[in-house]
Amino acid sequence: MKQLTTEQRTDARHGLRRCLLFSQLPEDQFECIIEHTRAVELDEGAVLFEQHQPAKDIFMLRSGQIKLALASPEGQEKIIDLISPGVTFAEAVMFSGNHVYPVTATALTGSRLWGVDAGTYEGILRQSTDACFAVMAQMSRRLHWHIAEIDRLTLHNATFRVIAYLLDQVPSTDLHASQVQLDVPKHVIASRLSITPETLSRTFSRLNKDGYIDIVDQTVRIHDIERLQAYIQSGGG
Repeated sequence: MKQLTTEQRTDARHGLRRCLLFSQLPEDQFECIIEHTRAVELDEGAVLFEQHQPAKDIFMLRSGQIKLALASPEGQEKIIDLISPGVTFAEAVMFSGNHVYPVTATALTGSRLWGVDAGTYEGILRQSTDACFAVMAQMSRRLHWHIAEIDRLTLHNATFRVIAYLLDQVPSTDLHASQVQLDVPKHVIASRLSITPETLSRTFSRLNKDGYIDIVDQTVRIHDIERLQAYIQSGGG
């Protein structure tokens, strides 16, 4: 593993300390993590790891965007998640029997990441109760998120899914109106929501016609956040 530069080590300490997985580690264990961390830079379209590839690292995205996708036997792609900066992923590989990545990770834009050696972190888990609880909290949070996603994708229509996606992108400080930048291709968003690109376009047009949003290029202007939230709370009815 290539050693981090002095500047990279400083950045890694700052970034990783803010992650739930590492925030409670004592200093000696955290320094061990830094010693086994590598910097990764990906161009747009580059593959970070492939489905079924042996899993060696846990990742935290520093900048850019990563898609996690499954490939069907027929070669069709289903996007499972879109990773934003500050988010860690691939933690669960430490607990899988065969230690392989269950999805393919690809950079949607130029991206920078920290890669933490999974074996090193697993060793720390065996020594630290706090680290174990941090992983449990992270995985519990992700489990609840996936349950909510299953609910969205199986029990609700396309309009509900699109509105929920838009609201997920709205900063918590925006209470009445907001702007959402569609910084990934629309076919990627459609795959993420398990709808076709044509359905996504029709849904955006319908929301525009009904006065919920305006779309200018890649920017979605939300006029009334509370109105969209009311739609979600009603179940889309």
